[in-house]
Amino acid sequence: MQDPNSKFRSVNRILGTQPSVGPIPGDQIIPWSILAFLGYVVGDTLLGLNWLQTCLLVVWLVGTWWILTGKQAWRFLSKFIPVPHVTRGYVRYMSLLERQTHEKQNRKKKSKGRRR
Repeated sequence: MQDPNSKFRSVNRILGTQPSVGPIPGDQIIPWSILAFLGYVVGDTLLGLNWLQTCLLVVWLVGTWWILTGKQAWRFLSKFIPVPHVTRGYVRYMSLLERQTHEKQNRKKKSKGRRR
């Protein structure tokens, strides 16, 4: 226990930090796993590269992803979210009574045109 007259308060150092597994940030584990798998499939299976070249390909893919996203992945990934298309429409105001008279006139015009 600390002295109750102390002016300082103990704070948990973990608060406000990003989760990580050693030097690897926690939010990078899943993308790195996917990139490692894709690098293996492309390098070893499709291109027939040896293990050293395949590992270099995987390191290059993971490094590129880490450079692009870094600690703030949302700054890069948010560029791919489509922005909603908003349009302003201007319609002339027409009261309900005026609208009903226009509809009656249009019906009369249509019925006259069909009789011919």
